[in-house]
Amino acid sequence: MTVSRYLKDPTTVARDTGAKIQTAIDEVGYVPNRAPVMLSQSSTKTLGLAVSSFSNLLFSDLVMGAEERARDYGYELLITHTSYIEEEEERKIVQLLSYQVDGMILTEPHHTDMTVKRLKMSGVPVVELMSILDKPLDMNIGYDHIKVSYAAIKGLIEGGRRNIAYLRARLDARTMDRQFGYELACCEYGLPTYIYGSEIPSNFSRGAMMMRQALHELPQLDAVFCTNDDVAIGAMLACSEQGIKVPEQIAVLGYNGLDIGNATIPRLCSIVTARKDMGSMAVDMILRRLKDDIKSEKKIELTPMLSLGETLNQHERNIISRLFDTLYAVKLPHKGPNPLTVHLTHSSGLAVD
Repeated sequence: MTVSRYLKDPTTVARDTGAKIQTAIDEVGYVPNRAPVMLSQSSTKTLGLAVSSFSNLLFSDLVMGAEERARDYGYELLITHTSYIEEEEERKIVQLLSYQVDGMILTEPHHTDMTVKRLKMSGVPVVELMSILDKPLDMNIGYDHIKVSYAAIKGLIEGGRRNIAYLRARLDARTMDRQFGYELACCEYGLPTYIYGSEIPSNFSRGAMMMRQALHELPQLDAVFCTNDDVAIGAMLACSEQGIKVPEQIAVLGYNGLDIGNATIPRLCSIVTARKDMGSMAVDMILRRLKDDIKSEKKIELTPMLSLGETLNQHERNIISRLFDTLYAVKLPHKGPNPLTVHLTHSSGLAVD
């Protein structure tokens, strides 16, 4: 009976007893069969996590945070990826639900109608991460990427930059939200917008390609806002190739605050997103719901930070940090047509708006 209880939930057995049981299990190579537990109990002690990509470093911290927190509760995490494709997410969510997971964590804001229907019919708690949504399926943790980007560009403009380009990749929902925030700020100040990018996933070389094209076509360029740190580091490499000083001649601002930005010369200044915290907070939300905690929050909007990088000057960093500190009070302007939007031609194979 004690062994059975340990296999179902190790926390119900004394620590010394549990250690002896685990030693015996390891000696014989026993692998517990989860199927009977899934069929006989209301809880499977598992949570599903559907991330957008396994190759994108953005999600590794999120997975780590969720996995560590789930382990604290005695839960396991079943992880899959959706390749940023709604139909693929639909297929993967069916698989996760077939394992009767007790809760679901998602990282993309848009879903097929069938995905929404199945999740609602399943009755499991759902947390959508990364972006703050107007109408989440259930619970929601993330950033208002439009507002964050608007504040960042506003800070660059107030710091004296006047010709700012946006370098984008993949064109997923978060990339487009950041573009909209960039456009709002430029439009408010009557400045032109320069947008470079493609639907291809980002990497350093594509960031460098976009930056080379921007430098060729925009000799007046004095700042670039990048949809992520991969693109930003590629932009820095292109500047280095051409002997352009960062940030003296051109400011470079990344997004997400990946650790690799601390190893660049100069260190990349980036908008830091708390991915590991998001993962652990999502698990907390689900477990509170499973325990019928009616006071638990349903939506948490996170506030970004600016990394201590050197690709912006001190004045610009101070302005953006101040705007981030008061982001809750930021009111977005109405975006009308910008007569100064520049539609650029290209010959490099990159789509440019």
